[in-house]
Amino acid sequence: MMTAQQALERLREGNRRFASDVRSLESFMSQTRRRELAARQTPFAIILGCSDSRVPAELVFDQGLGDLFVIRVAGNVVAPSGIGSVEFAAAQFGTRLVVVLGHSQCGAVSATLSELRRPTADQSRNLKSIVDRISPSVVGLLDTELASDPHELLHHAIRANIRASVNQLRHGSQILEQLVLNDGLLIVGAEYSLETGLVDFLEM
Repeated sequence: MMTAQQALERLREGNRRFASDVRSLESFMSQTRRRELAARQTPFAIILGCSDSRVPAELVFDQGLGDLFVIRVAGNVVAPSGIGSVEFAAAQFGTRLVVVLGHSQCGAVSATLSELRRPTADQSRNLKSIVDRISPSVVGLLDTELASDPHELLHHAIRANIRASVNQLRHGSQILEQLVLNDGLLIVGAEYSLETGLVDFLEM
């Protein structure tokens, strides 16, 4: 079983290849690999990422079929189904790395900031559920000097939202808490830059 640190380094290396326009031969699907995966899977990392079409985890980290267990939802928010999916992969496959992957110019975070400033009367309750999950981590930023700088405000809000999702995974599940304490599970945050193609793993 790959350790969390080994998995993290594999993701770093893959992202460096992606940002440099170099593809690994291992990331290309083969009939042999597909047949192997029909019987079982052993993903080395779990990615909870944003649904944004510009941030497909397998491409961003230059990984192939069966390498990553990916959960995607707008704003990389943590909901019960997402926690359950992470629990399943960590317990079922022995995967020891979880990455919450946000990204620059996140539309869900931007929409949340706009909603906090000018609430919408008839907002869809389903969209509101996303905004409500992001709001607690970013609302305080509107009372700082960042409020006068939209670019910096969004940048800090995106990172605050990533950290909040990491915290929810670390402390919102007894199963994950025990895996962190006793079995080497590592849960980290990261931000993908749409501009450079690079992933910055955050100090938590």
